Amino acid sequence: MTAPYVPSRFAYQRRPSTEVRIGDSVIVGGTNPLVVQSMCTTTTQDIAATVKQSIQLAEAGCELVRITAPAVADAAALGPIRQQFSAAGFAHIPLCADIHFMPSAALEAIEHVEKVRINPGNFADKKRFATHDYTDADYAEELERIHERFSPLVLRAQELGRALRIGTNHGSLSDRIMSHYGDSPAGMVESAMEFINIAEDHNFHDIIISMKSSNPKVMVQAYRLLSARLYDHGHNYPLHLGVTEAGDGDDGRVKSAAGIGTLLEDGIGDTVRVSLTEDPVAEIPAAHDLIKRYAQPPYTQNSTITLSENIDPFQWKRRQSHPVELANGPQTCNAGGALLPLVCIPEVHADKTQEPPADLLINANNLRIITAGESNNNPCDLLLLDVTENTTNEDILRSINALPNLCMVGINAYGTLGAVRAYRFLAAALHAADDTHPICIALPHSGDVMQLASEAGALFIDGIGDAIYLPQAQDAHGLAFTVLQAVKARVTRTDYVACPSCGRTLFDLMEVTAGIKEQTDHLNGVTIAIMGCVVNGPGEMADADFGYVGSGPGKITLYRGQEAVVKNIPQTEARARLIELIKEHGMWKDPV
Repeated sequence: MTAPYVPSRFAYQRRPSTEVRIGDSVIVGGTNPLVVQSMCTTTTQDIAATVKQSIQLAEAGCELVRITAPAVADAAALGPIRQQFSAAGFAHIPLCADIHFMPSAALEAIEHVEKVRINPGNFADKKRFATHDYTDADYAEELERIHERFSPLVLRAQELGRALRIGTNHGSLSDRIMSHYGDSPAGMVESAMEFINIAEDHNFHDIIISMKSSNPKVMVQAYRLLSARLYDHGHNYPLHLGVTEAGDGDDGRVKSAAGIGTLLEDGIGDTVRVSLTEDPVAEIPAAHDLIKRYAQPPYTQNSTITLSENIDPFQWKRRQSHPVELANGPQTCNAGGALLPLVCIPEVHADKTQEPPADLLINANNLRIITAGESNNNPCDLLLLDVTENTTNEDILRSINALPNLCMVGINAYGTLGAVRAYRFLAAALHAADDTHPICIALPHSGDVMQLASEAGALFIDGIGDAIYLPQAQDAHGLAFTVLQAVKARVTRTDYVACPSCGRTLFDLMEVTAGIKEQTDHLNGVTIAIMGCVVNGPGEMADADFGYVGSGPGKITLYRGQEAVVKNIPQTEARARLIELIKEHGMWKDPV
């Protein structure tokens, strides 16, 4: 049985982690504030452009700048970049080199910058999407080879006082890990632990760890498993949080908030990056918006809740509920059971000149609010409870036992419990009462998009939620659907997996992404991945139907799932060929 990943899911407590110093001014972990970081999108050997963008990021509030170093020449360019960045007045902002396939580049980079990130999936392993049967002896031999390749970097980092990030990506797990653990959060954790153990063999502990995925559910499960594993391991290294390939615009921000915010709500995380397919400077305010309320979180630190949850936080399963029929103007609609989550909208947002939308229309006649402990004697479609830190198990159970059969239940006020813990309390109370009323995730007191996405995303990732109601949000209807799409609870339009660009990118990601969206954003339920290079591309496209991946200067390879089906075609032809590919597989429809 997996150990708990937090002391309590009903009380907020920041995960205790060890401190790691990066350069002279930045300390990650412990009780230090969350650190915001981003990554340059310039070509690293263009030193002037990279320094200029690093300055722009620092002036926007970025506290650590990451720069790709795909080859030794790129890593060598980090020397003058560091010198010029410091000379411009930013010696206090550490730089991190991003390394994938070349240990030699890592050894060069560690000479110039305060931190080096390596990807254990491709730093010393091959990634060819091949399946092998490894005997115990074979596996041990591979680990010894990895030990030999990683140890020189660890020893040099130790000598120079540098930090290392062991950054596992769901999309680039090695064939060896995939053959043994499958494409799973458990495999992501094991991949990181192998490198952690090597570092510890040399008594090196200046380590930060990340578990990134483009799927917020996978990302959250991996970090939770890692937190539990490190607790047992006895060394709580600080964690860097991010949803990779999140995309752009509201979709990218909401998807990032759903994944990162879920973990921050549990007190997990020491440094964050909101990865957007936009100018990297745009990532900084998004990250600060996401983390601002965790500076001094107004949450209950100790809880008297003793109910048991019927939720596995390491593996998604939707909470069981019974279906109910609800009023919707002159019509009716259904919620709960096996139905997709319903989007509820307040009456004030409805267009009175048209027929009521297919989603529930909330109005004064079908919404009731009571304090937990009271009984509701009137029929209603949605009953909201006022639940606070002082609400007892008996209070909430008393209200549940008096629920009308055909209604949803949610939370109106939640005090210092916070919305996430209040809904966990509600779900646990329903389970204790053997009650299967559908739950509506009602978050009526905030218009903050990042907060709403964090809270609602966390609950749907836990499998809690048959409907969503965000009355204070601007475009509440659209935001609700965006949250559901981000956590794959209800897909209502084209879904995009788009990387944020870096110095490895082989085309203009923002321009290409915008062009592909313009022609495909009407394809309901189709997922398209747009990846700048092959580093994480094929693997991170595990959930995508089609992929558009840079394979060389001016060259694109198109994928169906993880299979390359059209290779190395000119970029000028690639968008039209992508549409042809979608049509060939019967997933195209003409825009209305």
